[in-house]
Amino acid sequence: MFQKFLQIFRVKELRNKILFVLAVFVIFRLVANIPVPGIDAERLKSFFEGSQLFGLLNMLTGGAMSNFSIAMLGMGPYITAVIIMQLLTMIFPRLEALYKEEGEAGRQKFNQYGRLLTVPLAALQSYSMIMLLRSQQIIGSLNIFQLTTTIIIITAGTLFLMWLGELISEKGIGNGVSLLIFAGIVARFPTSTRQVLVNWDPSKIPSYIGFLLIALVVIMGVVIITEGRRNIPVSYAKRIRGNRVYGGVSTYLPLNVNPAGVMPIIFALSFLLLPGMVGSFLANNRIQWVATAAKFLRDMFSRGQVVYSIIYFLLVVLFTYFYTAITFDPKNVSTNLQKMGGFIPGIRPGQPTTQFLNFILNRVLLVGAIFLGIIAIAPYIVQGATGITAFQVGGTSILIVVSVVLETIRQIESQLTMREYEGF
Repeated sequence: MFQKFLQIFRVKELRNKILFVLAVFVIFRLVANIPVPGIDAERLKSFFEGSQLFGLLNMLTGGAMSNFSIAMLGMGPYITAVIIMQLLTMIFPRLEALYKEEGEAGRQKFNQYGRLLTVPLAALQSYSMIMLLRSQQIIGSLNIFQLTTTIIIITAGTLFLMWLGELISEKGIGNGVSLLIFAGIVARFPTSTRQVLVNWDPSKIPSYIGFLLIALVVIMGVVIITEGRRNIPVSYAKRIRGNRVYGGVSTYLPLNVNPAGVMPIIFALSFLLLPGMVGSFLANNRIQWVATAAKFLRDMFSRGQVVYSIIYFLLVVLFTYFYTAITFDPKNVSTNLQKMGGFIPGIRPGQPTTQFLNFILNRVLLVGAIFLGIIAIAPYIVQGATGITAFQVGGTSILIVVSVVLETIRQIESQLTMREYEGF
């Protein structure tokens, strides 16, 4: 590993790519600390510490939201736009054909639609955030010019981050959007570490050791499941054209144990945080029964509650199946295999192959879905067992960090392997 690390910096092209990514990270952190003027910093900080939804969003943006920075929305609007576009492929066949059947040019056009959709989503989210902070008296009253200017600045900050992400994908190494989210999550670690050191209590040393051991086990589990695949053998029939024989090879079709990634957790969080938000807004209502119902709703859907954890687990399992149904279609895979002369040994082409793939996929997905559900509620179990709340890292964050690190390592290794082949 040490030799590989040295080799990374010996290869000029690879070294420049890594240095470029690090330079973009520095720019991202600088932008995340440039605040929009006119904010009560103390009230803003206490608001984000007391809110479950915005505390999580603040962590994913690396603290940019709690600073009310020009990049406070992070990559959120762009990710939302991509998710919406993927869901729309289920409704509009033309959009599905553009994404799946028209090759690289079609995907580029599809991505362009996602970028265009990011603009109104960023403007809408920035307006909603400003109105929310005004209702909490964190922002003073704004005239039309000030409101419009603030929305434009925040929207421009989101588009700037989107541009930085695409620059990383084009000139750096790895997926730019994922790396920027990764940088935002990791940026919170020094603050959490400082919080532990400032509040250091020698009597809690066994709890700290237990926390580290559990964290290592969780990370190992994430790595194993993320890398886990069920390989389905595929053979290709021999074809004779002229004097040449084509095909006759055997390969495999890999099915990931966790094909949905972090999307089920994001969807489940969106559903779970909504009742809590509604309860918080209506808790001070003048109508007594409305206020009582709102407080009950808010308390029941508080993070760490048993009911919250159970519903969270079940929703993650459900959305794992839902999102996989959107992104992976066994019928299309079966049709493509048949067109290319491929078949699964012992299974007839066509409908039997589709049924076999469905059977295998559902069994593999059960393992992946249960794993995702456990990872989603693992932070609450760990915090309840150790009493350590300084490291507020959720299942989504762990999955993103581990997935990005593994993917980046794979790309670096492939670059090094390519350089070794070029040497012969």
